[in-house]
Amino acid sequence: MMKRLQADVLVVGAGPAGMAAIRALLKVGRQVIWIDNQVRPGGQIWRGGPPPAWQNMADLPGLTLLRSHAVIAADGPTALVLHDTAQNLALRVEAPQLLLATGARERMLPFPGWTLPGVTGAGGLQALVKGGWPVAGKRVVLAGSGPLLLAAADTVQANGGKVLAIVEQARPAALAGFAARLPLGKAAQALSLRWRLRGTPYLHGTWVQKADGEAKLESLQLSNGQQVACEALGVGFGLLPNTELAALLGCALRDGAVAVDAQLQTSVKGIFAAGECTGIGGVDKSLLEGARAAEAMLGRTPSRARQHAQALAFGRALQSSFALRPELLKLADARTLVCRCEDVRLGELKACRSWRDAKLQTRCGMGTCQGRICGGITRELFGWADAPGLPRAPLQPVPIHVLL
Repeated sequence: MMKRLQADVLVVGAGPAGMAAIRALLKVGRQVIWIDNQVRPGGQIWRGGPPPAWQNMADLPGLTLLRSHAVIAADGPTALVLHDTAQNLALRVEAPQLLLATGARERMLPFPGWTLPGVTGAGGLQALVKGGWPVAGKRVVLAGSGPLLLAAADTVQANGGKVLAIVEQARPAALAGFAARLPLGKAAQALSLRWRLRGTPYLHGTWVQKADGEAKLESLQLSNGQQVACEALGVGFGLLPNTELAALLGCALRDGAVAVDAQLQTSVKGIFAAGECTGIGGVDKSLLEGARAAEAMLGRTPSRARQHAQALAFGRALQSSFALRPELLKLADARTLVCRCEDVRLGELKACRSWRDAKLQTRCGMGTCQGRICGGITRELFGWADAPGLPRAPLQPVPIHVLL
């Protein structure tokens, strides 16, 4: 029989938004079940461990932390079925209220050679290095768009990697406008980061056109004509909100994110959302929304409305300043893989009329990632409004005996 747990609140996600909410809920005696598929709390932003002020939360009274647990299905509006990935068991959890703090993932775009060993997401590269991947002495390039490139380059350099260049596709004017709108605190952080990377060329208005190599990455061809020999490329074009669980639960989406009202309530009663899944805006927005969602779940009017408005404005500035230029959508050729799970190439997809048609004709989106990568890509390349489609259980790959 499946094990069952109950509490006052379920929180899915162990990043800043989930942490801020849990701290507020536990202070007033709520019983909370905290669910995350990683081994330790922190989310992607604090993958190496949260700051000192947020450590040791797992030991707080009233909290049940289910680490290494992936949500695979819904069993009601605020009831979830989990997969204990450590023990390969299923578990059902339920509470009157549910907070989705599911974060975001990197947005990838295809170009010739992007599937070569040695090419990863920029955030993925940062996570690998934080996890102990030996980068010392390796020649590394960070490319794509957004502040994550600088943060990833800083992590690589601090661990002994040689960062040859940071290749940013945004135009200089857009970058200058974004810098001018930064609050003082963020401006200081950016200047400190740039100072630490002062020896690294920052190529704006430039992008990777092609990655070359026989069995692994050996060199890059940039849009400015440069050829760069390297062993690793971290590439990413911003972030996309993780909305699969929200969609499975019937929550409305807006502009690719979970739609919420001023109380951080979704369209489904009892379900709230906070952090990057409601729109990309950084760690400050996530912390604010987590705390504000907890206040709303406790029946209070969320505080710090002005700070929240500023965080939302920063998120909008982030999206507009680092908007993708159209040249990036024309890099892939007919032989370039789009769906890496099922080995579907761009040429095969050009004859398809929609995401559904592509799945029927080519199996695009039917692999392990369940369209999380190629769904966003086809939406960008072809304008397929139905990509990546409505999610279906199980949300994550799971052994068949767990489902049985």
